[in-house]
Amino acid sequence: MRLQAAAERDGPQTAAERRTYRRAPIDHRANGALLGLVATAVLVQLIAWPFMLRQWGASALWVALPLVVLAPTHWGLIHESIHGQLSPQRRLNEWLGRALAIAFVLPFDAVRFGHLMHHRFTREPFDRPDVHDGVTHHMLARVGYYTRLLGGLYLVELAVPLVTFLPTPWVCRIVAHKFHSEEPIGRDVQRLFVGFAGNPERRVRMRHDWILSVALHACAFYLYGAWWPALAITMFLRGLWLSLVDNLPHYDVTLDEQGRARNFRAPAIWRPVLMNHHLHRLHHQHPTLPWTALPALAREGAAASAPDTEAGYFRAALRQFRGFGKVR
Repeated sequence: MRLQAAAERDGPQTAAERRTYRRAPIDHRANGALLGLVATAVLVQLIAWPFMLRQWGASALWVALPLVVLAPTHWGLIHESIHGQLSPQRRLNEWLGRALAIAFVLPFDAVRFGHLMHHRFTREPFDRPDVHDGVTHHMLARVGYYTRLLGGLYLVELAVPLVTFLPTPWVCRIVAHKFHSEEPIGRDVQRLFVGFAGNPERRVRMRHDWILSVALHACAFYLYGAWWPALAITMFLRGLWLSLVDNLPHYDVTLDEQGRARNFRAPAIWRPVLMNHHLHRLHHQHPTLPWTALPALAREGAAASAPDTEAGYFRAALRQFRGFGKVR
């Protein structure tokens, strides 16, 4: 919790704004509706769809479309849980986030820690996947960048819990080497990551969650039988979305930009699906706000000055294929 408090830094705002925005209530109806929708999608993907495929054959493959489209909503609910905004009851909030992560085959503890570190150290050296580190061979760096963009990030997150089965000293040494830095901020980042990697309670939870995820999806693949590629491809497409948009609001962002993130335009029909992820700069400036409060904040900002949005959200996602950005 200390890390969460430190990670969720305030953006430039007045005392009156802080009092108003930090008290924005959680929209239980909106969260409940989306939870119901995502839970239904999970049940369809893991249980109902294989029976539909056996009954109707290839004509039932259309089910993949809504399952993939709801990937940002599924992640958005996990994201709200990370920030304590899915439910005001702390235990229920964590339980829901963990259950959603297991269904997405994501290690909840690692994702939560990484996301809060991202808030605390936005666009610091360890948090710039779109910037060449100047050490790795340029061609290898480009291959790594596009691999990460095209699903590699999700595949890495699938594999992260496996390191919890290694001896703790080994893992700490690997993490320390990965995040080695001579800079003050870099040393702080290294210390925090090594502390996380060596935490016994988190290691046990991650192992348990991983076993549950594997068991759940092994049963699902068994139910699919000969149709198992439909499940595998759908899972990859959902992970592809997660990989593609992970760094989207920070791509080519300069260190002096507000919140070190950007807001984007999104069609009204997509905003609840994205859970207002297109207003990412506002989220970084007001991380304690629930997702439903961001549009009003954006309207107030637009009324006071020029609209604070960049290009369209989906166009911005494609911009990332230009290659490495720059830190200026």
